[in-house]
Amino acid sequence: MRQAFHEIVIATRGRGLLEFTGAVEKWLAENKFRAGLVTLHLQHTSASLLIQENADPDVRRDFDAFFARLVPDGDPLFVHTAEGADDMAAHIRTALTAVNLSLPLHGGRLALGTWQGIYLWEHRTRPHTRRVALHFIGE
Repeated sequence: MRQAFHEIVIATRGRGLLEFTGAVEKWLAENKFRAGLVTLHLQHTSASLLIQENADPDVRRDFDAFFARLVPDGDPLFVHTAEGADDMAAHIRTALTAVNLSLPLHGGRLALGTWQGIYLWEHRTRPHTRRVALHFIGE
């Protein structure tokens, strides 16, 4: 049984979904991991992780549009606005999604479906540097 830890740093351009499946796959391949479990943890409270379709960019646009309607920036309900009108909205969007993912690895490949990719979803409107901790356990 092997265990390993790695960190991926992702620079965002502001709100939107950024696929980083390739960075995870590269780390797994470099270490010649064959079978086990990969856990990803985003170390932030105003962005999230998700597995979503990676073929049609309209899916990403629709996610942003839906969440803009569901949790609008600058809602007068919000008291926490220390970093701007998008501050509390970003925290709520994160609470409604996830900061952790666990994926099986089998035969050296992530057990993702044909059209699935791993995304960081930046909920803030300005660019940020985000850190994703990866932990592998297996062989």
